[in-house]
Amino acid sequence: MTFLLTLLTSLLLVGPALGQDMTYEEVLTQLQGCPSECRCPPNFPNAVYCDNKGLKHIPNIPPHTWYLYLQNNLIDVISKDALRNATQLRWLNLNRNKLTSKGVEEGVLADMPRLMHLFMDDNLLASVPSGLPSNLEQLRLSRNRISKIPTGVFSGMNRLTLLDLQGNKLQDDAVTEVSLKGLSSLVQINLAKNQLNSMPPGLPPSTAQIFLDGNNIEKIPEEYFKGLPKVAFLRLNRNKLGNSGLPKNVFNISSMLDLQLSHNQLTEVPLISSGLEHLHLDHNRIKSVNGSEICPVSAEVLEDYVNDGVPRLRYLRLDGNQIKPPIPRDVITCFRLLQSIVI
Repeated sequence: MTFLLTLLTSLLLVGPALGQDMTYEEVLTQLQGCPSECRCPPNFPNAVYCDNKGLKHIPNIPPHTWYLYLQNNLIDVISKDALRNATQLRWLNLNRNKLTSKGVEEGVLADMPRLMHLFMDDNLLASVPSGLPSNLEQLRLSRNRISKIPTGVFSGMNRLTLLDLQGNKLQDDAVTEVSLKGLSSLVQINLAKNQLNSMPPGLPPSTAQIFLDGNNIEKIPEEYFKGLPKVAFLRLNRNKLGNSGLPKNVFNISSMLDLQLSHNQLTEVPLISSGLEHLHLDHNRIKSVNGSEICPVSAEVLEDYVNDGVPRLRYLRLDGNQIKPPIPRDVITCFRLLQSIVI
């Protein structure tokens, strides 16, 4: 009786805020079905918090759960039985558990048709899970042991905008145009800290952010960005890029805003587009900077101080090279919008 009175009091207090999403009966069912190991706040009944509990198994989840937090446990299996009622899940956090690829039961993820955010960072997965729901928008699988992307695993996933695979064991033969097929709405892909020797092929034209730090990439094909008209952020820090591996105009891309090439083997500043705003070239082998050679616009444009075509570069990092101050005057003349130079 005391429990029911507490529930009714909570419902009366939060009722106006819940009217748009859940009925009182649904809230009551949800709170009564809350697993004893978890916490289900009456003012946020769609959420079930089971994080940091030392759990080895997923408890039975009540039917009106939208947000399920299971991070920082010891879970090694995602079972269909425990999640049989969780068909309304939008958000599932399984970060920092003990999940293996064999521990993800077949079809368990496909039974969550409304799932939009899936977090499985810091587990023991060897492969990208199969049977992903087509409604998924963000998939985070960083710091696992993934070496395989099964063919067709992303088929039909035209709503996925973010794919995070950093810190795995992916090699060139795993990241192919075929393995990435289906990601027609992808905006951000993170393949940093893998074992790639080449730029990933077949990225969809929608891709705007590409993170490839900490690989073994030595060159970029001349036409690589031709099929990526929206790329704006490119991170290639800590690779093995030298000037011989960079075609002359490979970074002269009108959509590019932020280019990071720190900790490589460059001896010269690469040519950039006039629209680039941030350029990171620290910790390379650059000895000098010649403004007349790297300026992306003509002298005539520079003479017109109100011309919209002047270079947009605002941040330039050159420390960790062999350049000695001061910065040459022609560099300042060209990049007159610079707000910060680190040397």
